[in-house]
Amino acid sequence: MRAKNNFMKIIFIRHGETTGDVENRYGGDYDDHLTEMGREEAETLCKELKDKGIEMVISSPLVRAQETANILASLGATVITEKRIKERNQYGILTGKTKSEALNDFPELVEKLKDRFNTIEGAESYEDFQVRIEEAFRDIFEYNQYSCVAVIWHGGPMRVLFRDILKRGELQEIGDCAWVELEKNNDIYTIKETKRLELAN
Repeated sequence: MRAKNNFMKIIFIRHGETTGDVENRYGGDYDDHLTEMGREEAETLCKELKDKGIEMVISSPLVRAQETANILASLGATVITEKRIKERNQYGILTGKTKSEALNDFPELVEKLKDRFNTIEGAESYEDFQVRIEEAFRDIFEYNQYSCVAVIWHGGPMRVLFRDILKRGELQEIGDCAWVELEKNNDIYTIKETKRLELAN
């Protein structure tokens, strides 16, 4: 049986700007790449985090997260993939469509997407998404031999982190390469620092 790690730091990071962002597409499970700006944002991220002592980078399997993680690996950390932390497939049959195309072709589905608890055709339910993110969060924190780990993931999991795990409320804004440094001491989680994240009032 693996021993629990009672003290560690994890820096949770959203990937950089993507082609889907620029093209105004429904993302979620859409596997797009970083833009040139996204790569520059990841390079800036490296400078911000160079003194954090990151030993391991855990990445979502989606390409935009992998590309961000590989740039962050220049700090000397190994990159591994954790499939449970990928973005929610919230958009189902609308995934990858531009928002204007979707509104024109499927206005009733676009309306349903305004409520995160609705599950449209081909999508993952919010409940299933929340469960897998929380399970991955506990495993990463509790069974890890490293003292400082970076996690590269997405806006959806970041919202679950603040809303459902930390109970800090809604995030109003999550910028490109936004991050939060979280410290675990036994069963107490403390936010030590954030960047490009804004909680709703």
